[in-house]
Amino acid sequence: MSHEKLKYPIGRFRQHDPITIQTRIVAIADITAFPDRLRSAVDGMSDSQLDTPYRPEGWTVRQVVHHCADSHMNAMIRIKLALTEDNPTIKPYEEARWALLPDASSMPIDSALTLLDGLHMRWSFLLNRLTSTDLQKTFLHPEGNHTVTVDEAICQYAWHCNHHLAHITTLKEREGWD
Repeated sequence: MSHEKLKYPIGRFRQHDPITIQTRIVAIADITAFPDRLRSAVDGMSDSQLDTPYRPEGWTVRQVVHHCADSHMNAMIRIKLALTEDNPTIKPYEEARWALLPDASSMPIDSALTLLDGLHMRWSFLLNRLTSTDLQKTFLHPEGNHTVTVDEAICQYAWHCNHHLAHITTLKEREGWD
């Protein structure tokens, strides 16, 4: 398998333009279903399997799970900032460095899975109640100085869910762990 396919098993993120109602419904459904799908993917994995990188020089499964909790907390906060402020500049974070911290690199994954359950429940509740005006609200990402609409962020984080889930499921398939 190529390095690109290992890194991006579902392909790189591509923004739908324009975002349709159907695209948004599918994206919100992906965000809603993610905690259960992730839990199912890691169910029964040993510590040794959780500490296996999904690709050479990649994060371990354990780090991927904890990264999803970190990333999705940031995503919900970014969306809430956009909904309550006028094009706020969000705070980026060093996700690769976060993945090296002890809570991401060596802690059991149960707390991250529990966090994702509650976070995604609240996030999905919010996303399903946004108006067309809400969906067009924006935040500014200082890396690249680009403006992101709430609608675009929903699609990006749905992709993010599926992207990291595929890291785990393709590793399990390659290793014959199913």
